Amino acid sequence: MRAILRIPMLFVLLASVLLSSFSATVSATEATPDRNDAHAVLAPFIEKELVDGEAVAIDDDQKHLILFYMGLALLILIIATAIIGLQMALFGKQLFVPHMICAGFTVTLSLVHAVTAIVWFLPYKIF
Repeated sequence: MRAILRIPMLFVLLASVLLSSFSATVSATEATPDRNDAHAVLAPFIEKELVDGEAVAIDDDQKHLILFYMGLALLILIIATAIIGLQMALFGKQLFVPHMICAGFTVTLSLVHAVTAIVWFLPYKIF
């Protein structure tokens, strides 16, 4: 008896899903906005004046100075990591944790230095 009741219920469910998706596509095709309406909606955003941010407002000399200090700190961290690694390899000292901490700071600072240089100077060199 239950099997007999399941067939009409499945048919009604399938028919309602198909009809709802059909009506949604019909209403979507009928309600396409006109290009002028879309432009009117987006006009305040398009005509907005672009204002340079703080990162762009810095002059090139100051940007070069910041990158120089970052590079100097990076060089010091690379030398410190190498010295700690040599102490571990040559003298057998147990300095693995400080070596890994210095290496982590070195990698992080190198990524920050590279990203900063690319963001500040690469777009102006390509175009």
